Amino acid sequence: MADSTTSLPSPDAVLDERALSKLRWRCRRGLLENDLFIERFFARHESGLTVRQADALGVLMDLSDNDLLDLLLGRKEPQGDQAHPDVMQVLGLLRAARQPV
Repeated sequence: MADSTTSLPSPDAVLDERALSKLRWRCRRGLLENDLFIERFFARHESGLTVRQADALGVLMDLSDNDLLDLLLGRKEPQGDQAHPDVMQVLGLLRAARQPV
């Protein structure tokens, strides 16, 4: 009997090209300021992004544009689900992307 379950990638596996493309599409925002942070983030980190980091980035992308910008600018700190260590790590990378490459 063949195994019909699909194995999920390891959380520490690097994203493949298709998953990276989907993530970039998911990260498109309505505020230019957010897009600038995100574009710089991808310019620095896209080649090594892991499944875990992509999931954490997805949590941040669930926020409204204004709430995301408040986090990126350090006006607010993550609360609830956003305070997870993986999300905090990705937020730190996004905040560091504030400076141009």
